[in-house]
Amino acid sequence: MLHNLIWLATVVVMALVQTTWPDFLTLQGRTPDLTLILVVYFAIVEGEERAMFTGAVGGLYQDVASKVDLGHNILCLVLIAYAVGRLSTRLVTEHPAVKAGLVFLACVAQGILYTFVLYVQEPATPVVGNIVTVVVPSAFYTALITPFVFFALSRLFRGRPAPQGSIA
Repeated sequence: MLHNLIWLATVVVMALVQTTWPDFLTLQGRTPDLTLILVVYFAIVEGEERAMFTGAVGGLYQDVASKVDLGHNILCLVLIAYAVGRLSTRLVTEHPAVKAGLVFLACVAQGILYTFVLYVQEPATPVVGNIVTVVVPSAFYTALITPFVFFALSRLFRGRPAPQGSIA
């Protein structure tokens, strides 16, 4: 029960930070996707079910806080959560480069999916320009901060590692 409350608080706080403090997080005009980092973290650590719930809660908060129709972020994050959760069972995900690469690929896939959903609703949306100038740079930035966020999340959800060896 406590684990679920900490999970929910973490998802809400990360979505809140992403939507209310974008100037604090912005680098070269791009903001990292903290909710997507959470989705990938839970997909690796706890599987696609927890990741999909994370995507639904975080996506709902992002949809409510932004100017898009309700459901865009939810759809994209839940689909990415499922895909990453299934893929992470086939990868050795202990190395930080693998985690950052997985976040980068998930961020690009989520950005492309989100852009196409926007394009379906508004055909004037510049798809290629948006992917090249917004999605890929944001994915790089998100992947860069991944090791730090994953470290903090692992400390929060796993606690301190158990001491090894014996006390003499």
